[in-house]
Amino acid sequence: MTFSATILTLYPEMFPGPLGISIAGRARDEGKWFIDTVQIRDFATDKHRTVDDTPSGGGAGMVLKADVLARAIDHARESGVENRPVIAMTPRGRPLTQARVRELAAGPGVIVLCGRFEGFDERIFAGRDVEEVSVGDIILSGGEPAALMLLDACIRLLPGVMGAASSGEEESFEGGLLEYPHYTRPNDWEGRLVPEVLRSGDHGKIAAWRKQQAIDDTRSRRPDLWERYCGASGQSASGARRETKDTGS
Repeated sequence: MTFSATILTLYPEMFPGPLGISIAGRARDEGKWFIDTVQIRDFATDKHRTVDDTPSGGGAGMVLKADVLARAIDHARESGVENRPVIAMTPRGRPLTQARVRELAAGPGVIVLCGRFEGFDERIFAGRDVEEVSVGDIILSGGEPAALMLLDACIRLLPGVMGAASSGEEESFEGGLLEYPHYTRPNDWEGRLVPEVLRSGDHGKIAAWRKQQAIDDTRSRRPDLWERYCGASGQSASGARRETKDTGS
């Protein structure tokens, strides 16, 4: 099954962009995934090809019109692969997670709706069963950069895309923790040494050190992830802290 991505956008020239080079580009050339773009403006019905209007109730900016968006979505659904979810990139959406990326990568593909201006007419989400997704607590000039992030995250998980399938198993978020830190040669760089355990050749000690580093970094850098990890493992965050302290962290 080829992963198929359709991008609904006012700026189709932004795609495939960086997805046309490196790992994603090679995978596309090999037929592992496919991308096409739909110009939202083509579904406006007036002579000016209007896609937005002023906000109801007043306020600054312009809002993408539900009727125009609906026609673009219907077109993508009718002319592409069936059963692909429609995802709108918006800071009001649920945070994108690695678990959701894995679900999407295992499916037939996605239809991605890229916003501009002040965003979307709210009625489009329920009216066309559109999933709202955010890539972070930031505001971009449009949904296109976020769409590129979403697709890149999915494409690298497709079968045969990464050189070593195991390389995706120990990354940040895969086990609920941030990934452990990495080092390489030279062993001594400006007086900063590669940790001795990584040079020991003892794979058991290395694995234990890496797990502890992942725990420590997640706890200190991402308390939200740490709380979620502790909940998933059936222990309180305070109990997990005591446990790691008792084991010499």
